[in-house]
Amino acid sequence: MSFELLKMVGDAQKKKAVIDVRSGDTVRVSQKIKEGDKFRIQIFEGVVIRVDRKASHTERIVVRKVTSGVGVEKSFLMHSPLIEKVEIVRRGKVRRNNLRYLRERSGKSARLASKDFDRHAVNALPEEEAVEEVAEEPATEEKAEA
Repeated sequence: MSFELLKMVGDAQKKKAVIDVRSGDTVRVSQKIKEGDKFRIQIFEGVVIRVDRKASHTERIVVRKVTSGVGVEKSFLMHSPLIEKVEIVRRGKVRRNNLRYLRERSGKSARLASKDFDRHAVNALPEEEAVEEVAEEPATEEKAEA
């Protein structure tokens, strides 16, 4: 198979817009889980310790949380149809992409300094804003004609 064919298939599977997630962010990922014939939404909240292949259709984030004293890491493909929503809760101040050092730390030493950010602007998808603007423009033209 040629690379162009693989790229075309990959781009067809891509979501129109995904949230810009960075290392150090505390995110809430809503994932579809199939149980028998039914689907349910499971939420996984933790710190993003790694972001891979940001411009690709195989973009991946690794999220870590501590549950009952045990560290749990989960990897999510951002363009997967099983990922319903990714919401950024906190933005951490970090200077590197791979935060593996958090695995050895616990308690206060595992905390990241937080940065101020506009939560609503960051969690809004860019495509939604463009659709809203297009929907409003024809209404103003009709009023001008009348």
